Order: sequence, then structure tokens, then C-alpha cells
Amino acid sequence: MVPPLFTDEEIIKQLSNSGARYLLTIPQLIEKSSGVAQATGINKIFVIGEAEGAVSFASLLKNRDQPWGVEMRDAHAASPHGVLVDPRADVVVLPYSSGTTGFPKGVMLTHWNLVSMLRQMEGNEAFSKDDTMVCVVPMYHLYGLHIVVNLGLSQGATIVTVPRYDLNQFLHVLEQYKVTIAPLVPPLVLALARAPQLDDHDLSALRLIHCGAATLADNIARACQERLGCAIRYGYGLTEVSPLSHASLPDASRHKPGSVGYCLPNTECKIVDYTTGVELDSDEQGEIWVRGPQVMKGYLGNAEATAEMIDRDGWLRTGDIGYCDDEGRLFVVDRLKELIKTNGRQVAPAELEALLLLHPAIADVAVIPTQDEKAGEVPKAFVVLKNEPSGDETGQEIMDYVAARVAPYKRIRSVEFVSEIPKSPAGKILRRILKGKERAG
Repeated sequence: MVPPLFTDEEIIKQLSNSGARYLLTIPQLIEKSSGVAQATGINKIFVIGEAEGAVSFASLLKNRDQPWGVEMRDAHAASPHGVLVDPRADVVVLPYSSGTTGFPKGVMLTHWNLVSMLRQMEGNEAFSKDDTMVCVVPMYHLYGLHIVVNLGLSQGATIVTVPRYDLNQFLHVLEQYKVTIAPLVPPLVLALARAPQLDDHDLSALRLIHCGAATLADNIARACQERLGCAIRYGYGLTEVSPLSHASLPDASRHKPGSVGYCLPNTECKIVDYTTGVELDSDEQGEIWVRGPQVMKGYLGNAEATAEMIDRDGWLRTGDIGYCDDEGRLFVVDRLKELIKTNGRQVAPAELEALLLLHPAIADVAVIPTQDEKAGEVPKAFVVLKNEPSGDETGQEIMDYVAARVAPYKRIRSVEFVSEIPKSPAGKILRRILKGKERAG
């Protein structure tokens, strides 16, 4: 699962880390795919459609006597019943996540993880065979792949895919296909709430918006509900939990503003003091820990990071700060982890800082999130130059430097030059000081 917006360098890192042997793509991306395949030793490129230099996926299914078909046929021949699968141990999908800190890591999700999530969500009564869903969130993100596509198909729902988001096209799709459920991220809910052209479309079929990937402000939720007359449900989780641990209940009367819902079936949650490790009582803020069948197997090839994320008893440390009320509703109020969430996607400050430190004029740097009405958060860099600015090292030049090397959503949106980066005695960047400076203006 590689985001097509990634640069070649980012794709090569992910393919190399995963040990991928084959690459499945589409004709529009064949040139980019060929380059990264050559750089990573990919054996074969398969394409959905037709493209020079690649094997069509359709022919793969038909021509089992071709070399690539023989390899897969022989793998199936190991058992008279096909490939043997251990649902709890065998990895079925490998999305990448930054976890609580640091660089992206391969999240090993098993058949057991994904099927458990499907069964957990069945009890939520969110989707049915009579629903028509729109998939506008990216399918390389587990929200799009599993919560929209896999869950929707498992319930027999119709799914309308939108390759690229455009508000006018999106409204047209909602109306034309009489979409009943729209799984969205907060920036898209905001766009719906404020779109003047909304009144030109009949969206009376829309009964539910499911909002995930980031927190939705209550005022935006109310504005959207008033304009559309549909319900909004919430979900909370992370890639490492396949990707949900909490969701709103069908009974809207049990929802409270600010809550992301209740534990899913067979899921446990506790709030832990992040300094002492002691479990806290209701309404006390601490780190959110969860446990359940949807918790990942671990990080690919990274036992140390896995042990930091999951304790011996199976509890996963989310890195988020929150509290539960006495009825079990979860409220997420902040996060320990330093990830920046922009348009529902994760951006690791450490990744951008490492890249910026390669710039010949930069001596030190720290990246923090700043608030953005449309994207939720965007990255801002505080930069210490090696010498006095010569005129070439402008904020725009530094932003352009990053933009040429990362996916669009990871780009630095503003730069502030400072004399030093605040750090602890151990050398850790004190982001809270920079965030306070940003809030103070």
C-alpha cells in the first residue's frame, strides 16, 4: 500500500523496507513504477489494464503456464486445498505508519485482525446491503481500504469510488448515485458545511456521515447536520488497531459533544498516567491504551518499536491523551505523540527534520503542527541557520527544498528563523515551547 503521491525516494524506502517482490499498479503510474521497481529489485510489475513493460492482471489470472503464473501455481500446489493460512499469524496487509514517533514503519495486520474488525463493526449497524457508499478517502489509507471498501463489501453495500476529490464532482456523485453513507475526514465535512453550491443538489438520500482520521470540531459537525439533515458518527483509532478501537453507537441520544464513541465489541480501553503507568479513574486525563483482536501483530522487522508500542499483556499505547466518562465514552483531548495530522494523513516531524538538516545552510531545526482551517494541521519549521541569512536562504527557498523531496501533504507551509531550538538536557526538542510561541503569535 504505497501512496501514489509519494516521491520516488519515499516509495523506494517503503518498498525496500517491506521486501516487496511484485508491484501492482495502474497504467497512469507505470513510468513512476518502472523507475522505483528497477531501484529496488522488484521482480515483476503487474498492471490493472494494459501498459508496456508490465503484465496485465487479467492475463495473470488466465495464463497460469507463463513463468510468473507457474511460480504462483506451484505455491498453490503445496496443498491440495491451496495456500495454507494461519489467520492469527499470517500478514495480509502492510500499511505504513509512523506510530507514536519517528519514521514510517510497516504495520503487520493479519487476517485475524481485519476479519475481527469487520465483525466488530457489524454490531455497530452502520452499513447494510441497501446502502450506497461513496469512497473519496484514499484506499492506501486503512480508513479507505478497510472501513469503506472491505466493510462495505462485506455487508453487500454498493460502493461508488471517486478517484480524485473535487467538491463539485463530489456533490454530483452524491446526488446522481443517491449516496446514503459518506465516510469522510474533517476537512471534507467542513467543505460540505460551507459549500454554497450545496443548495443546488438533492442530497436527501444521505443518511449518515462517518467521520474519522482526525477530530471534528463540534461547531462544524452541527453546521453540517443542520444543512444536510443527516446523522454524523465518529470513530477513533490508528493504523495499528486495524484501524478502529472506538465508534459512535447507532443511538444518537447516547452521544455527547466531543466524544469519539465507545469501545468496539471485544475491545478494552484504559486511561493510564503516562509518568507512573497507573490506571486512572473516570474523567481523569491520561494516555489511552487499548486491547483487542484488532491490535496489530507488530512492526515489520522492528521488535524494539513493537515492544515500545505493545506491552506484554497486549495493551497498545496509542500516544493520545484522553479520558473516559462514567458511561464509557472516550474523549480525546491531546496527544503525546508528535505526529502532525493534515487532511487525515500522518506527517512525522522527525522525517521532515532529518530532511531539512541535509540542507547546507541549516544548522538546527524543529517542526511542529500549526492550525489550518481546511487541513486541520500543517507543518511549520523553526530553522536555525549556520550563518547569517545571505538572501538565498529565504523561507520560500526552504519550503521549495522540502516540496521537491516529499509528498504534497508533507510540505512545510511556513518557516520561522530563530537563534536556537529549545531542548531538554537530554537533547530532546521541547516542542511544547515552540507550540506556545506559535499560539502566542
